[in-house]
Amino acid sequence: MNLPNPDHLLVVDDSPDNLFLVQTILEEEGYKISLAEDGPSALAHIAQSPPDLVLLDVMMPGMDGYEVTRRIREQPDLPFMPILLITAYDKPSMVQGLDMGADDFIRKPIEVDELLARVRSLLRLKHSVEERDRIARQREDFVSRLTHDLRTPMVAAERMLNLLLQGALGELSAEMQQAIAIMARSNSNLLEMVNTLLEVYRFEAGSKTMLFSAVDLTNLLQEVVQELTPLAAEKYLSLRLHLGENLVQAATTISGDRLELHRLFTNLVGNAIKFTDIGSIDIKLNTEVTSPNSGISWAAIMVQDTGIGISPAFQTQLFERFRPGAHRRSSSGLGLHLSRRIVEAHRGKIEVKSEVGQGSVFTVRLPLGNE
Repeated sequence: MNLPNPDHLLVVDDSPDNLFLVQTILEEEGYKISLAEDGPSALAHIAQSPPDLVLLDVMMPGMDGYEVTRRIREQPDLPFMPILLITAYDKPSMVQGLDMGADDFIRKPIEVDELLARVRSLLRLKHSVEERDRIARQREDFVSRLTHDLRTPMVAAERMLNLLLQGALGELSAEMQQAIAIMARSNSNLLEMVNTLLEVYRFEAGSKTMLFSAVDLTNLLQEVVQELTPLAAEKYLSLRLHLGENLVQAATTISGDRLELHRLFTNLVGNAIKFTDIGSIDIKLNTEVTSPNSGISWAAIMVQDTGIGISPAFQTQLFERFRPGAHRRSSSGLGLHLSRRIVEAHRGKIEVKSEVGQGSVFTVRLPLGNE
């Protein structure tokens, strides 16, 4: 049997007789076979040319099959490759192998039909994973390209609508001004969603570039408050920044991407304004130490509102992408997912505490200095 694009199998065994037996069986089926007589040789071969499937003897001197399996699974850059353990051991040892990351096992003495059936099964698993990943990459590439291409006409529309509102093409009636203002807001909301979607997929694809430098959080939060105060004033809400006692600039300086942190806090404060009708939004900046012995210090930023609150059911999925809340004001569900990705990129943490009708508190903790 000759396969047009044969799968590449690596057989690892310290016994030349066993290697020859397995090689003969699998080559008869048209597979491409590589051989290794010990664990280090197998790992070197995998690093140079990753196979589609590894058939691995458990009992080998020096480095046994369990250790080889563990080392393979510890390498995240390797493509997925199923591991079939070949063993004469009893059940507990098989459990150990599966816990190490093996996908299946076969007992000695090897039966030809069983060996071929397990190889076919694991190769189907390999190809299904590859197909899933290929589709995921295509989908992410499509969305990324689509959102990128959508931005150009939307930015042009935003500029043209603003020119119309400014009277650049002549005086407008009150009705026309109102209609164009609605169009401008809708276009602006859509452009914001497209920008957020593009940023999310940059994170997902691992193509997001972060530019870290020293960022003064006090200055950054004052900037966010200044920019969003008019939005809060439209709803007669007070927007206030509270600095912890004895805070100095050095105590609130972190290493981070200033643009992304600005995006993070603008999104959190903007959401607080959006879901609050009466009361206030308070931003509190403090420093925390996890424990006296650890010496790790954090900047803790709390965004507290007196809004509608979030039900316990939605709190559990709040930071997942495309998981909008049940409230009519909820949007795409991307903003908080992007916020979480930004926080994690800064080695920080984000959490929420909320009660329906009592408001919400979002807390972001970011490591201070070079921690």
